[in-house]
Amino acid sequence: MLIVPTVPIAIASVLDIAPRASLMLVPSLSQHLLIQGLIRGEPLPVAWALLATASCLSPRARARLARRRGFIDARRSSADNPGTPAAQEDLAMTAARHYDVIVVGGSHDGLTCGAYLARAGRKTLVLERRPVIGGAAVTEEFAPGFRTSTFSYLMSLLHPKVIRELGLRELGLTVLPATDLFCPIGKDDYIVFSGDVRRTAAEFARFSRRDGAVYPEFDAWLNEAAAIVRGLLLETPVDPARRDLGGLSDLLAFAWKHRKIGDRFYRLVDLMTMSADDFLSQWFEHSVTRRRARLLLLHRHSSRGRRRRAPAYVVLHHIMGEHEGAGGWGFIRGGMGAISEAIAESGRRHGMEVRTDAEVKRIEVGNGRVTKVVTTGGDEYTARAVVSNASCKVTFGDLVDPAHLPAEFLGHIRNYRTFSTAFKLNLAVEAPPRFPAFDPAKCGFAAPSYVHIGPDIEYLQAAYEDACHGRWSRRPFLTAVVPTMVDDTLAPPGKHVVNVFGGHAPYALAGRNWDEARPDFVRTVYETLDDAAPGFSDGIIASQVLLPPDIERIINSPHGHIFHGELALDQLYFQRPAPRYSDYRSPVRGLYQCGSSTHPGGGVSGIPGHNAAREILKDWKGLSR
Repeated sequence: MLIVPTVPIAIASVLDIAPRASLMLVPSLSQHLLIQGLIRGEPLPVAWALLATASCLSPRARARLARRRGFIDARRSSADNPGTPAAQEDLAMTAARHYDVIVVGGSHDGLTCGAYLARAGRKTLVLERRPVIGGAAVTEEFAPGFRTSTFSYLMSLLHPKVIRELGLRELGLTVLPATDLFCPIGKDDYIVFSGDVRRTAAEFARFSRRDGAVYPEFDAWLNEAAAIVRGLLLETPVDPARRDLGGLSDLLAFAWKHRKIGDRFYRLVDLMTMSADDFLSQWFEHSVTRRRARLLLLHRHSSRGRRRRAPAYVVLHHIMGEHEGAGGWGFIRGGMGAISEAIAESGRRHGMEVRTDAEVKRIEVGNGRVTKVVTTGGDEYTARAVVSNASCKVTFGDLVDPAHLPAEFLGHIRNYRTFSTAFKLNLAVEAPPRFPAFDPAKCGFAAPSYVHIGPDIEYLQAAYEDACHGRWSRRPFLTAVVPTMVDDTLAPPGKHVVNVFGGHAPYALAGRNWDEARPDFVRTVYETLDDAAPGFSDGIIASQVLLPPDIERIINSPHGHIFHGELALDQLYFQRPAPRYSDYRSPVRGLYQCGSSTHPGGGVSGIPGHNAAREILKDWKGLSR
C-alpha cells in the first residue's frame, strides 16, 4: 500500500511542512483517517489525522497545522451554511485579498501605474515596503523642523501628459523655478548656464568669441535631437529581433512614424556612440567653455565618470525637461514627496489602495503565470496581474523563483550594470553658501539656488579614479541646491535646507568600512564646499549623509544606483532591462515591470508607470484568471 506514506507527504506539502516531518505521519489511526477523508472527499478527517500526529511535528509545523485546521473547519461550516455570518465574513475576506492588479513598490512610477489602472476601473493595490510612499521621490523630516527631498531633489522630467491626465496641478502640485546654474571657477570667476540662449552665449563669449557665436547653433542642434528622443519616451520599445507578423508590424509602424527624422538620425548616432568629451570637443575650442560644458553634462551621469566611457547621450538627460528653471529643472513646493502624494491621491480618488510597511517577500508563479504576492508579514494577495516597481535585479533576482525564468533572461538581468558612486548630503543650515565669485548685478539674480562645484574635466576624472581604487574622491564634484530660497515649507523661518549631490564614493571601501570612515568622508565634502564658499560649514545645524550602501538599504536600489542601472547604449530602449523584455512584460505571464530599470530609465518622470499601465490594459482580456 504505497499510497499510505505518499498521502501525508502530499498533504504536508500543501501545509508547507518539511518532508522529513511528513514521513512521520504514518500511525495506523492517521492512515485510516487520511484514506477515509480522501475517499469521501471530506477535508475534516484529513485535518484530524494531521492533528493526531502533531506530536511528531516541530512547534512551527504544529502552529501551521492548527491555523490550517481552523481554516478548514471554518470553510466547511461556511460551505454547509452559506447564509451564516461566518460564511459571509469568509467570502468578504477572500474578496478583500483579491485584486485585479497588485503593484509591488510605491515609488512615483508604481503609483503612476496604479493610478492609471484605477482610473481604468481596475481594482488596484499598491504595496510599499517603507512607512512612506514615493521611493526616491519623498519628503521627510531629517532634523527637528527641517524637511527635505531625501533622494531626488529637482524636478524636470515629470511628463506633462502625466501631470495633465492625473490632474496633479489640481491636487496641489506646484513647480517653483530654480535660478540659472552658477558654476564658480576658483574664488574670482564663474560661468552661468541659463535657459536663455543669448545669456549663455554671452557667458561663453567672455572666454571665446567663437564659442559664444557657435553656442546658439549647438543649442538648436541639441534641442532638435532632444525632440526626437522626447518622441520616443511614451512609446513601448519595439523588438527588432521579432520575426512574427506582430513584430514586423510594430517595426513598420515605428519606421513610418519616424520617417521624417532624416539626417537627424545621425545626430542620435553621434550622441549614442561618442563620448561626451569627444562630442563637445567638436563644438568648443576654449578650455573653460569646453571643460565647463563637459562637466555640466558629465556630472549628471556620475556612475560613469571615465572620460572615454561616458556617453554623449547624457547631455539629453539634462535638457529633456520641459519645466521652469535652468535647463528645465525646478523645485517642487513641499519637496519631491509632493509629487508622489499627488499621484497617490489621484489614484485613491478612483479606488486605488495603498498600503505601507508591506514589504513583498516573494511573487509566486504557477503554470507559467503569476498567481499571488506574499509579504514578509505573511499576508497573501492574489491578482490577475502583478507589476513590479522594484529594480529588475530585485524583481527577478529576489522575488521570483529563478526556476520560472529562462536562463538567457536571467543572464541578462545578472549582467545588468548598477555600479554607482553617487552620494547625497542633506544639510540643515543657518544660511545658504556665499560664493566670493558671485556678483548679483552681473549674474542677474540675488543669490544662486542651483550651483555646481568642480573646476575642470581633469578634476572630475581624478575624482572618479579615486573611486576606482576603492577610495572616496579627495576633491569630489558637488551640485548644491537651496530649495528654501523659494519654498518656505521646508525649514523654520530664517533657516535653510541645502541638498548636496556628488561623486564619488565607492559602494565598498578598500581597507576600511563606511561606519568607521564616514566622519572623514563628510569632512572632505565640507572642505570642498568651504573652498568655494568660505565658512559655510560653520553654519551647519544638522546633516543626513547618504552613501551608496545607505541608498541601497533604504530604497532597495542595487548599489544605490539612482537610475536603477546605467544609462549606457546597451542598457537603453529595446535593451532595457533585457532584450525581448523592454515592453514592460516579463517571461512570466501576468507579471509586468514599471520601475526605472525599464524604458526610458531613471528620473522622476512617471513614464515607465504610464507606459506599463497601457500595456497591461492592452493585454487585459487575455489575462484570464
